[in-house]
Amino acid sequence: MMAPQIASALPLMYHAFKGVQAAGVQTLSTIPNFGIVAGLLISPFMVRWFHEKATIIIGLLVTLIAGTFPMYASAYVPILISRFLIGLGIGLFNSLAVSLIPQFYKRDEDELARMIGYQNVMGSVGAAIASFLVSYLVTISWHAAFAIYLLVIPVLILFALFVPLPHTATPRQTSQTTTKAAGNHQINRPVVVISILMFLVFTFYMPFSYELPSLIVNEGLGNASTAALIAGLSTLVSIPIGASFGFFFKRLHDRIFPLGFVLVAAGFLLIAVATNIIFLFIAVVILGFGFGLGVPYLYN
Repeated sequence: MMAPQIASALPLMYHAFKGVQAAGVQTLSTIPNFGIVAGLLISPFMVRWFHEKATIIIGLLVTLIAGTFPMYASAYVPILISRFLIGLGIGLFNSLAVSLIPQFYKRDEDELARMIGYQNVMGSVGAAIASFLVSYLVTISWHAAFAIYLLVIPVLILFALFVPLPHTATPRQTSQTTTKAAGNHQINRPVVVISILMFLVFTFYMPFSYELPSLIVNEGLGNASTAALIAGLSTLVSIPIGASFGFFFKRLHDRIFPLGFVLVAAGFLLIAVATNIIFLFIAVVILGFGFGLGVPYLYN
């Protein structure tokens, strides 16, 4: 998800909108989450009628258009709406980025675990690239920071041209099958438990990602560019963890989850008591290490 990446630009935006307080500016970083929820709710219906590939392409287009809108807009309300829409676009394809993997690698559990680890790696690579770009772009202006959403263009082109999805039923057949199966549908308890765990995990993580730049600036640990650089470096550190998820899963299995979130808890605790940028960076790395183990396990 690229929505939180512009959080480093928020300190520069506090005085950009007349009559809008700091809390209103921070809403620009949090409101995409509501759009993501809406997109996740709409996505199954779009998949039913347009298939996965068309749904993902539509989501990428919405993300591109809404994401780059603040590059040339200066009014608060239109930018706020565009931030909701970028969340909507991300929500349309975000769950499919993981759920499509088993369609290609469902025959081998170890290979599936490796691919989910690689998916986590590529997400980290994208987040790192975006963070490093933002660390430079914020030195130009807060408008320029939103240029990171131009990274959607190569993703859109490559996916549209080179990703053949497995054959699925026609939209109408899918709709009929779904309707017939609805009567026999039962609540999947493990899915409910995993959903609750994911909710709790990101309830803590998302505010952290939004408030880290403000913490760095307000405590005098660095500036907006430093905050983006820290986010990028910590993301780079998590790449080998994601790449080796299959290795850890094969040897630890269910023990990965408690290990990962013990590290997450330790990372949050160390961030709370950090007094300099080096200490903070180490704490963020520990946090990222824990997420690199725990979150892919939940997806797997």
